Amino acid sequence: MMERITIRLPPQQVAMLEKLVDAGEFPTVSEAVRYAVRELIEKKANRVLRDSEQISFEV
Repeated sequence: MMERITIRLPPQQVAMLEKLVDAGEFPTVSEAVRYAVRELIEKKANRVLRDSEQISFEV
């Protein structure tokens, strides 16, 4: 099950997301945002998890 969140984006970013959908890159704006979030998590999550583990071991 997916949870719903609300975000606010500048009009230019919304317009670009809509263009990506119109160009067939994504089926919906929501899917484009989910893709971007997955990419962010893949790039940043390991470092954040590693840092949080180091903090918990130091305490």
